[in-house]
Amino acid sequence: MELSTLLTPFILYLLLNVVAFCMYWWDKHAAIGDTWRISERTLLGIAFIGGSLGAVAAQQMLRHKTRKEPFRTLLMMIVTLHVVGAASWLLAPDLMRQAVAAIVGAI
Repeated sequence: MELSTLLTPFILYLLLNVVAFCMYWWDKHAAIGDTWRISERTLLGIAFIGGSLGAVAAQQMLRHKTRKEPFRTLLMMIVTLHVVGAASWLLAPDLMRQAVAAIVGAI
């Protein structure tokens, strides 16, 4: 497998998490300045599509939405889903490929 084939998904994942972190930073500063805010749905959406580590890092570093429920619980559920998915992919890659193909085929 070519190096660029391996690096491309990693770079996209990294960029997605940087975007998630920046969105949380923007929302934190908007909350302080009492200006236009990013919706919780959008913040959770960026976490769900792959930016969960950036979202959690921003949440902890910026102390943003750390006590807001159900937001906090939903974000932790997304992180758990991603961790279980990554662990499954590493432990049983062939089975995960088959599962993803079945899901995509059903859509």
